[in-house]
Amino acid sequence: KSKLSGARQVFATAFKTYPRPIPTPVHDLRPAAQTCEQCHWPKKFYGAQLKVFTHYSSDEKNTPRQIRMLINVGGGDPATGAPEGIHWHMNIDNEITYVSTDEKRQVIPYIHVKDQQGRVTEYFAKDSTLSKDQIVKAVKRRMDCVDCHNRPTHIYVPPDLSVDNSLLARRLDASLPFLKQQAVTALTANYDTTDAAMQGIAKSFKSFYESKYPDVAKSKELEIRNAIDELQRIYRNTTFPEMKLNWQTHPNNIGHFYFNGCFRCHDGQHVSADGKVVTKDCQTCHSVLGQAEGGVSIAAVQKVNFQHPLDLGDMTQVNCSDCHASGGTQ
Repeated sequence: KSKLSGARQVFATAFKTYPRPIPTPVHDLRPAAQTCEQCHWPKKFYGAQLKVFTHYSSDEKNTPRQIRMLINVGGGDPATGAPEGIHWHMNIDNEITYVSTDEKRQVIPYIHVKDQQGRVTEYFAKDSTLSKDQIVKAVKRRMDCVDCHNRPTHIYVPPDLSVDNSLLARRLDASLPFLKQQAVTALTANYDTTDAAMQGIAKSFKSFYESKYPDVAKSKELEIRNAIDELQRIYRNTTFPEMKLNWQTHPNNIGHFYFNGCFRCHDGQHVSADGKVVTKDCQTCHSVLGQAEGGVSIAAVQKVNFQHPLDLGDMTQVNCSDCHASGGTQ
């Protein structure tokens, strides 16, 4: 089957008959257990991962806003403890199958969950028009890595996030007024070709400062030119008009900021016969530790001193291994 598919792809490439854009997902993809899991150990416990998100506003000052968050990735080996967190979905202890009604697997009216004791819970979307008979006959997919990690590569980063990343890396000068707003405007305009985009981005960005901020256009000429170069680089890496492809073409199911992602199921609208609801509680998957806006840094998490269960006096004068080296206490 793969050889036949490969021959078709060679023919399509040679005669340029391939679809534009290339459709995803690949419905005959090998199971993740035979691919991803050969290197990415599914039982690895990741625990909570600290992540700081930095966003910039579209105001004149490009005001930064940071969110410090613990992402409860979780995971776990059933031999050492119950799997938890986001990786609870992994086929370690739970088996999840679902029905989708669209090619891109974005609309999920039915979820089937079987736990390690073999107990089954079925969830139905409240707004689904599918009958139970239709669901029984529908094609069901067993959830695996790529249902969330569906864009492990060839990630087309949204313009908003691309500009945020470049501002954070100081490849764009945040002192340019309304830079975030104008950058996103230039990147999201419709262009028929990449060459037209390069010209359009340069013209749009430069003319804004020449007309609205003539003094800035003169004093920050180099910064504006560098910003145009960076925006053109972003466009070339994320948008391909000749392939009819932009950041919206292929939904990215990790998270839920730009696409529904997690909310395909975790929308509070999938309910079982006995009233259980697939939760939409934010705290289930992440905990916000702090937020800040403007030039104020996020306050560090408050530290506490370790307290030993026994009163050993000044703990700085002893090493843990003095007692624990034998595998027990001495």
